[in-house]
Amino acid sequence: MPVKQLIEGGRVPVKVFTAELEPQARVQLENVSRLPVVFGHVAAMPDVHAGIGATVGSVIPTRGAIIPAAVGVDIGCGMNALRLSLRAEQLPDGLARLRTAIECAVPVGFEERGEGDACREACAPLARGLGDIVSRHPKIAKMQRDPQKKWIRQMGSLGGGNHFIELCLDEDGHLWVMLHSGSRGIGNCIGQYFIAKAREAMLKADPHLPDRDLAWLTEGSKVFEDYVQAVGWAQDYAFANRREMMQVILEAIRHELPSFEVTSEAINCHHNYVRREKHFGQSLYVTRKGAISAREGELGIIPGSMGARSYIVRGKGEPESFSSCAHGAGRRMSRTEAKRRFSHADLVAQTQGVECRKDKGVLDEIPAAYKDIDRVMADQSDLVEAVHTLKQIVCVKG
Repeated sequence: MPVKQLIEGGRVPVKVFTAELEPQARVQLENVSRLPVVFGHVAAMPDVHAGIGATVGSVIPTRGAIIPAAVGVDIGCGMNALRLSLRAEQLPDGLARLRTAIECAVPVGFEERGEGDACREACAPLARGLGDIVSRHPKIAKMQRDPQKKWIRQMGSLGGGNHFIELCLDEDGHLWVMLHSGSRGIGNCIGQYFIAKAREAMLKADPHLPDRDLAWLTEGSKVFEDYVQAVGWAQDYAFANRREMMQVILEAIRHELPSFEVTSEAINCHHNYVRREKHFGQSLYVTRKGAISAREGELGIIPGSMGARSYIVRGKGEPESFSSCAHGAGRRMSRTEAKRRFSHADLVAQTQGVECRKDKGVLDEIPAAYKDIDRVMADQSDLVEAVHTLKQIVCVKG
């Protein structure tokens, strides 16, 4: 059986796909399992770790409700990857110029595009939807400076934290481009706004929540319908953001590499999102907070840390996981703890062979702060099969 632990005592059980579970994550999973809107069981993926309210690496099926804080504020965060016709032996001896080319082409961290190079064509189909949302909830626009332009300028930008762009080699020496990003500032504003709305609704209903971040919106209410529209819009924005970034990256590296073509269809998948799906004969809202869809035959991306391997996988459609799998290695310690425990020398040693930043500004992203990706993959052998194994050679951090 793929389930390694069964937590009982709530309204529904929690099925955990790893033997390793930190105490705080366990408490969060138990809290979710007590909610009256959760259906069947909660699934915890092998990369599970404590988050805000809901656990990162959890799959939460709800009936007639959605928990906005479980979706989170990085709505639609996910991965994009594609394979190129180039092989390892065609790459230059030094990779620094490739990293520099990407960093010059893609805004990272708090940076965004200027008026002259904004991705307006990608934003055009999204403009009316955002206008509808903001017209009903004008406070969302007030949560950002220059809101009419900012979401456009941030299209095709990476963001910060654990977002990244990588060049990788697979087991046959083929070059891949892979990136990790989400819905940027506008998604964050939408998430924060509706999390607050859910808390307001719960204060009126007084359901005695085990955690205020587990407040939900009830289907049939106006605010629920507005959230469904808004979260769907943010997920579409995140998808488009990754697609635009990928095109910008390809153009940037063409100037540094021999002529190449894209040889595989791009995989573009969310791992922080909610979607209506059918499981166990029921129509449910499935929230994947740090998990990807792994329906039978479906391709997905599971990245490791910037000094480890990553995987292209094919789903097996395991019902007990709600056809889901892990979204990455998963943190095993907080950013603060990583900075306290490790040194600059540790970072250099653990990213040997990878062209990347090696300064203290990315110390919290040191590989040892993450779980062993190979252990994560072993724990989910019943959920997915590995199609390609990728090794990072260039990494750009936000």
